Amino acid sequence: MTLDRRELLAVFGGGAFGALARVALTELAPQSGSVWPWTVFSINLGGTLLLAHLVTRLQERLPLSTYRRQLLGTGFCGAFTTFSTMQLELLKMFDTDRYALAAAYLAASVVCGYVAVYAATVLTRRVRIIA
Repeated sequence: MTLDRRELLAVFGGGAFGALARVALTELAPQSGSVWPWTVFSINLGGTLLLAHLVTRLQERLPLSTYRRQLLGTGFCGAFTTFSTMQLELLKMFDTDRYALAAAYLAASVVCGYVAVYAATVLTRRVRIIA
């Protein structure tokens, strides 16, 4: 296995922009652990929609390009959406004894995530976008 420095650079560049975008959005709307974390929930669902669209589009419609997938999928979407931020939100809810809210947030995140993947994939396959 050889190391492809351009691929690593694509992941790094996309990841830097994704992480900065996520931090900027969470700083604009900080939340306590006693309310629904709309910012993180929206970031994760938006990133899931984008990732599903990109994966479908890059694999089925455009010529294969490792660098586009690594830049946008692994890098940007991987850093923009983050399971660890969701876990921190859940821990804040547990710390404030909001167990029902935590369970609802966890369930909604998983269910809505799968719905987002399905919807983005179906729409991407149906809508022909001029590249």
